[in-house]
Amino acid sequence: MVLHQVSYHGSFSSSFFYRFPFRNFRAHIDSKLPQNFQKRFCGNWSRLRLAGLTNTAVCCSFDEFSVEENAGNLKEIRFSHLKEERGIRANHQTFLWLLEGCLNSGSLVDVKKLHGKILKLGFDSEQVLCDKLMDFYIALDDLEGAGKVFDDMPDRDVFSWNKMISWFVAKKLSNKVLGLFLRMMEDNVKPNGSTFASILKACGGGSVGFNYVKLIHAKIIHYGFGSSSLVCNPLIDLYSKNGYINSAKRVFDKLLVKDSVSWVAMISGLSQNGYEEQASLLFCQMHASGIFPTPYVFSSVLSACTKIELFDLGEQLHSLIIKQGFSSETYVCNALVTLYSHAGTLTSSEYIFSKMQCRDRVTYNSLISGLAQCGFSDKALELFEEMQLDCLKPDCVTVASLLGACASVGALYTGKQLHSYAIKAGFSTDIIVEGSLLDLYVKCSDLETAHKFFCTTETDNVVLWNVMLVAYGQLENLSQSFQIFRQMLIEGLVPNQYTYPSILRTCTSLGNLGPGEQIHAQVIKNSFQSNVYVCSVLIDMYAKLGKLDTAFEILSRLNEEDVVSWTAMIAGYTQHGMFNEALKLFREMLNRGIWSDNIGFSSAISACAGIQALNQGRQVHAQSFVSGFLDDLSVGNALVSLYARCGQRQEAYKVFEKMDAKDNISWNALISGFSQSGNYEEALKVFSEMNRAGVEANLFTFASAVSAAANTANLKQGKLIHAMIIKTGYDSEIESSNVLITLYAKCGSISDAEKEFREMPEKNEVSWNAMITGYSQHGCAMEAINLFEKMKQVGVTPNHVTYVGVLSACSHAGLVNEALGYFESMSKEHGLLPKPEHYVCMVDLLGRAGFLSHAKKFVDDMPIQPDALVWRTLLSACAVHKNMDIGEYAAHHLLELEPEDSASFVLLSNLYAVSGKWDSRNQTRQMMKERGVKKEPGRSWLEVKNSIHAFFVGDRHHPLADKIYQYLGDLNERAAEIGYEQDFYGLLNNVEQGQSDPSAFLHSEKLAIAFGLLSLPHAIPVRVIKNLRVCNDCHNWIKYVSKISNRAIIVRDAYRFHHFEGGSCSCKDYW
Repeated sequence: MVLHQVSYHGSFSSSFFYRFPFRNFRAHIDSKLPQNFQKRFCGNWSRLRLAGLTNTAVCCSFDEFSVEENAGNLKEIRFSHLKEERGIRANHQTFLWLLEGCLNSGSLVDVKKLHGKILKLGFDSEQVLCDKLMDFYIALDDLEGAGKVFDDMPDRDVFSWNKMISWFVAKKLSNKVLGLFLRMMEDNVKPNGSTFASILKACGGGSVGFNYVKLIHAKIIHYGFGSSSLVCNPLIDLYSKNGYINSAKRVFDKLLVKDSVSWVAMISGLSQNGYEEQASLLFCQMHASGIFPTPYVFSSVLSACTKIELFDLGEQLHSLIIKQGFSSETYVCNALVTLYSHAGTLTSSEYIFSKMQCRDRVTYNSLISGLAQCGFSDKALELFEEMQLDCLKPDCVTVASLLGACASVGALYTGKQLHSYAIKAGFSTDIIVEGSLLDLYVKCSDLETAHKFFCTTETDNVVLWNVMLVAYGQLENLSQSFQIFRQMLIEGLVPNQYTYPSILRTCTSLGNLGPGEQIHAQVIKNSFQSNVYVCSVLIDMYAKLGKLDTAFEILSRLNEEDVVSWTAMIAGYTQHGMFNEALKLFREMLNRGIWSDNIGFSSAISACAGIQALNQGRQVHAQSFVSGFLDDLSVGNALVSLYARCGQRQEAYKVFEKMDAKDNISWNALISGFSQSGNYEEALKVFSEMNRAGVEANLFTFASAVSAAANTANLKQGKLIHAMIIKTGYDSEIESSNVLITLYAKCGSISDAEKEFREMPEKNEVSWNAMITGYSQHGCAMEAINLFEKMKQVGVTPNHVTYVGVLSACSHAGLVNEALGYFESMSKEHGLLPKPEHYVCMVDLLGRAGFLSHAKKFVDDMPIQPDALVWRTLLSACAVHKNMDIGEYAAHHLLELEPEDSASFVLLSNLYAVSGKWDSRNQTRQMMKERGVKKEPGRSWLEVKNSIHAFFVGDRHHPLADKIYQYLGDLNERAAEIGYEQDFYGLLNNVEQGQSDPSAFLHSEKLAIAFGLLSLPHAIPVRVIKNLRVCNDCHNWIKYVSKISNRAIIVRDAYRFHHFEGGSCSCKDYW
């Protein structure tokens, strides 16, 4: 029957399929249908279902249409009517074929008419027809039609759901994807791998909250796809791109089979999230596991090596790239050019560039950027011209790189030429170029042009506002910075995470906390209080400006372990002298697994130096070495300071000599370290070497050198440094005058100190304190008190240091009542709670005046626990006044606090000696021997002809010892003639006096003074420093010597200055 009908209508060759104009039809649909429609269905005509051929009525009816009609419009609806008129009932195959025929017209109207027929005849329950209808509606972008078919389907299998989900993903309708997935779960349809892959792709658009991603991940695990590479590869990529690198790593580790896509996703994720070293290690694992690397993997790993400067590994990868045959891949070569450019190996970069057969814009940009970063701006500009000759149009990145090169070397003129080119090429309004141009003008200090250009740009570019904030911050113009910030808010711009740090840093550098706190309020208001970068700058501001509790509170609230925030807090503690807290926080940081950076190590080492924790400092030194920071300048400077301040001269010099790039901070660390550890001569020696090396000294250098000169009483060296301060222009600085006042006061020239103080155009509280302390040291009690009163009159508020100077001055002059009044006024008038040093002054005052019972009661009534210095001061007074009871009481408490202190035993021994308690004295000395306690030897020194000469008790090591002793004998004879009586044996019993050589007990200050009188011109005073208190005999002897020699002798002992002249002392024998 079939064969008969075919023959009745002619041969098969003349039938519909033979005469159907396929070529013309293809051209027809190519011009009419959407591209996705073509992709989906153009291939189906070569595979028309054979089921359509079995219906002879279809063939017969179609044969009645002309070729022209078939070529134009298929008239599917007329065809279906024709079948009905002839009594032929269509089945689902008929409608399937007719739907495919609609491809010729691409008419949504025809599809909807056929859809109506399908509904009318009850074929809407056919799965294959519903799927086909969905395909057409999806291809024709009819969301409503596709949704209607999908909703009416009686049985929706996972493929139907996937079809709708994939369409929504393609249309970037992420929320609809999630809604559809939720319906799918409610209908108990089990998703497959493709479902989850599509959903994860939808989540990658950034419009889906990441909490939904975690829920989807849970579903993936629930349905057993937690080890499927089809699902896990996009999940790894999604976690990585959103910064959840640990989650990505866990997904990667659980994969049963890792394909090349899995490795690429994980390696690129690590590289993009700052884990470049792990990315490199993972690549090595990939290579070892036999996975053949792709060019994209090489590009990612090379980028990682570039970021963390693993240039050796990059060169090895280059060899592997050549071996694998990827050396001609453009984007691999681009990564190599960038690698070698950052490594400074421009020869290799240029070689790879020259050998590349196909260069693109990225190639040129990579090399131009490398040349620009290395300072070869001329070469970069030449390459820019070559790029244009190579018929490659420079883009915004090219121009931005060149502008960056000009900004780095201050080439403003060339930058302006590039600005002109950018305008001509139409790049001047590009965001990147605008930022680079503004950065150029700012870095070249052309703020006027920068502001004009800023005003011509689009105001909605927050980056430009940030650059202007940085510009005014560099000028320390806080008011203008705030004006820019306020205008930014008025314009309706939302600050980003870089806006707040720009203005906060300005507040920090100017020490202006109030505006900084206002910005902090804005940070909270705009929900940036959890941003790690913003918080790190806030912590830095509060820490540097002394609000350490606030800084620590911000650190405690951080959800992420950010090394910058931790090290800012550690640096803050160190800066404010809270060294133990700094080291405690440093240890906690390491215990949490946070690897310290150079700032953390240098701060921790500085904290160790602050408390002279040498062993702990050495441990941190070792940790910094293991972490690769040994060559870091800031760490090296901190180490120099540590060893110098702890008196380890050889180690300090060793670290210093190993430093390749020393700056003035390195030299300052050595000078100040030696000065603070008592190695004053070494400090002055380094200062001289620094000057010879041509290193520019700064204010801190001069302060350290002046301090060293002051502590050696080297007035000549001090005046030379003063001259250098004037020459370099630092004499106008308040800090310079302050240290010079201290210098002259400590060198015994109180008149020079007064002159420096008077000539200061502006004084701060340190200036007043330095002068008051100077008067106190010289026994000028009334001058100190008068200056203190004047200080209050001019409105300068006294602090703790001020009161130490005033109370000490009263103590040296015996002004008991005045001192008691000042002591009470501390808290009553100025709200200052007395510190241990103030209590020491009061005990010293009462003890010197002989009020030992009052002094004991004062100590017993102290609101704070008396420290060793309080008890030592009381014991010293008891030794002077021979008070055994109170002396032993004080010694008992003192030895409990400091059982190994030599001064305690010496004072107690002296007390017993002056009281005639020789057995007790001997027992005390025996106790010292048993405990291994050695008495600090008395030492005196003076400066003669630029050299320091030191003497000990009975010293005969000086080259002029014989001459000194002979001259001493002469001085003694002359002094005895006018009434001096020697007292060698005040602390020796009768037996010891008979056995001793008198010259063995010559105190060091006598030897020093004799040498000074012999060596110094008559007009120059003899200035001697002694490390201990001058004894009664020496004090009496010096008075006589000053008279017979007619010389001024100035002695600075451990307590004060003594100015001897004409047979009297400035202390009036009260010391």
